[in-house]
Amino acid sequence: MKTVAQQMFRTCNKLFSRKTPNDVVEAHPSNIETAAQLENIQHLPSPSCPPSAEAMREGVHHVEVVMERAHHGGGWLLSGIICINILILGCALVSGSAFSSVAITAVHRQIFLIILLLLTMLWMVFYIAFTSRKDHAVSFKDSHAGSVWLKVGLVLFGLLSLLMDVFKIANYVGYLHCDSAVKVAFPVVQAVFLFVQTYFLWVHVKDCVQIHTNFTRCGLTLTLSTNLVVWMAAVTEESIHQTEIPDFNFSVTHKMYRASYSDKKCKCSHSACDTFKEAFYYLYPFNIEYSLFASAMAYVMWKNVGRLAEDHNHHNVKFRPKDVCLGPLTGILLVVAGLVTFIVYELDILEEDKKRRNKALLIHFIMNILIVSLMSISAATGCIVYRLDRREHVSEKNPTRSLDMGLLVGASMGQFIISYFTIVALVATGARGYLNALNLAWAVLMVLQLGLQNYFIIEGLHREPFHVMQEAALHTNAHALQEHMEMSIVMESNKSSYFLTSATDKPNWKRRALKEVCAFLLLANIILWIMPAFGARPQFDHPTEIKFYNFTMWAAIVNIGLPFGIFYRMHSVASLFEVYLIS
Repeated sequence: MKTVAQQMFRTCNKLFSRKTPNDVVEAHPSNIETAAQLENIQHLPSPSCPPSAEAMREGVHHVEVVMERAHHGGGWLLSGIICINILILGCALVSGSAFSSVAITAVHRQIFLIILLLLTMLWMVFYIAFTSRKDHAVSFKDSHAGSVWLKVGLVLFGLLSLLMDVFKIANYVGYLHCDSAVKVAFPVVQAVFLFVQTYFLWVHVKDCVQIHTNFTRCGLTLTLSTNLVVWMAAVTEESIHQTEIPDFNFSVTHKMYRASYSDKKCKCSHSACDTFKEAFYYLYPFNIEYSLFASAMAYVMWKNVGRLAEDHNHHNVKFRPKDVCLGPLTGILLVVAGLVTFIVYELDILEEDKKRRNKALLIHFIMNILIVSLMSISAATGCIVYRLDRREHVSEKNPTRSLDMGLLVGASMGQFIISYFTIVALVATGARGYLNALNLAWAVLMVLQLGLQNYFIIEGLHREPFHVMQEAALHTNAHALQEHMEMSIVMESNKSSYFLTSATDKPNWKRRALKEVCAFLLLANIILWIMPAFGARPQFDHPTEIKFYNFTMWAAIVNIGLPFGIFYRMHSVASLFEVYLIS
């Protein structure tokens, strides 16, 4: 058995290492992990000690897993093709259904989404019932994936999305006598999908699947693309609902309609339709965030298929609010002030009195300038502390951390786009008037704040946790102490424990400063998420950009960039919480 295994190892090794002199060997995780798995085969029992039947079966299983993973390239390609095709088709249907001049209606889009949801649920049930229960199917777990706070956020947003579906069903039932039943069927199917997917991700998000790898990859990209198409549909409906076409005495080439019932002849059969309609629109931000959370978790699972995760567990760090004071207090005050000004803005901006509308815009601009200014100062302070900090950068690579970086930078592009388009329009028109000056200042400060915050978060996620550095230093000091003073193991252990506890209980000034900055930025990002997510659209209430770019172009810029900006704020909250824990 050993001879056969060694021959297979040498053959596979030759296949994997075959290259020309000019080739650069790519350190693809799958090749490295396959070689590591093959090396384990050499440790089978020698002929002098005959292996048991169970050991032989286990060895054969390892060989089968290695050979299956050695030919996984087609799975990556096929799953990527599936994802791209679903996303492009979904984008075409969602975009087409947003305009009344196109013959694609919301019913066509919902039929497509129902098919996607049903297919995704079928695959999830197959994975839960068959794939995950196979022997050696999930021998490894990614300890970095699916942290508790991420799962709790998924459940919370899932419950609020479920409530949105209930309100939709109650609203659409009133139109069954004169409209399509698909509009009732879609929220019903989506409600079931929420249950199945939330359970699936809660239980299996850490899995590094070793069998059925090609089928699992395709299923996970189906899950990823389904959630992204649902996200696109929700963003489109919510954006159309929030986008009012202003009367500035110029023509609008494409008249967008609201996402519900535009036919006035179809009357609701009960009196609560308008109430349910307004209620579920306020819950759209939570459904949007749920889809993005699920997409991110599905992507991490897709990257972990066939991966041999490291044996060490993710370091458990306790959340200790007593370590900080100034950051949370200032952040809470900022959130309260932001909520007050947001409510005033929402009430006054609907008035026909131009003075009250301008006053609402004035308060909104000043509040946002104050928030982003304080955030820029805090982030800059954190960056300076990082320059004084001597912690090593994390050498370990994992899909979760890479995804965090990519989403952070990619999502910030949406807000960058809006800010730069605003700067160009206001500078080109001279920024006349106090509202234009404030709007220009807000856009410039937003660019500065985004750059500083991205640097602060990425640098923080790349640093080794403080407690890891302390433990390494303590072990080194304890070893030196043992060599020179020949202390007993018990005394050394007690002393190390004492020093570790003392170091943890009394963080140094750099740790406290970083925690204060993280806590403040976390709360500030929450208020910057609340205001645009629940209806603040100064981009449409202030006419300068609309007149400069024309309404159709400016609406496209805002409705594409703003959803990414909203997601950026929520993702920043999650990333800042992670930086807080490791600081």
